Amino acid sequence: MHVPDTKVALSTASVYPESTAIAFELAAKLGYDGVEVMVWNDPVSQDLDALRVLSEKHQLPILAVHAPCLLITQRVWTTDPWTKLVRARAAAEKLGADTVVVHPPFRWQRQYAREFVRGINRMAGETEVRFAVENMYPWRYRDREMLAYAPGWDVTDEEYRHFTIDLSHVSTSRIDAFEMVDRMGERLAHVHLADGSGSGKDEHLIPGRGNQPCAELLERLARTGFGGHVVLEVNTRRSGSPAEREADLAEALAFTRLHLASATRVR
Repeated sequence: MHVPDTKVALSTASVYPESTAIAFELAAKLGYDGVEVMVWNDPVSQDLDALRVLSEKHQLPILAVHAPCLLITQRVWTTDPWTKLVRARAAAEKLGADTVVVHPPFRWQRQYAREFVRGINRMAGETEVRFAVENMYPWRYRDREMLAYAPGWDVTDEEYRHFTIDLSHVSTSRIDAFEMVDRMGERLAHVHLADGSGSGKDEHLIPGRGNQPCAELLERLARTGFGGHVVLEVNTRRSGSPAEREADLAEALAFTRLHLASATRVR
């Protein structure tokens, strides 16, 4: 049995609407290897000194920073998207994280979208931190489909240096996960592990509760010597209590560690 060195981290988004501090507490209690900080409306997630205190208190490294590029974070760290990325890169450098996760622009961010591919690759060349651009999905309403991202939700259509694959987003897109992984190739640098049922909603289910190949992907990563991090980014908003949320996150971690252990030793 071969157990790879891949670190398994908890995204602070996984405890929403609870705080960043609660995410660190649970990650440490359950035995996660580190944390990915989602920069959002929680003031602690935006405060590097506060994050450093949490990291030291719980003896948990911050492995990645998720830049504030959600609809609900349009005003976090300024309204200028490039300034957000500069600040995310600085946060990663100062906190010791090696990855910044970023979404492709919304279509209505026209100037940013036109410059994004060239600009993100330029910024990636200025630092050791990896800018891992995350696959998204088409927005759907009844039988209509809206292309909300530009240059597009399928990030493999562009020449980015590094990618994040999110299996919940794969499910929402209704595409084949392994075809996307194959297109990403060696540029796959980061994994957001969550499940989905193909319902068209971005579900972020606990791995094993949907129909995505979460186990198979982890086993493949173990066999091929994947050098990035696996981050549990799951939705626990429907957890009935703090104890149930803790149990869900413990299950997610156990599932991930089980399937990262490969019977085939990497050569």
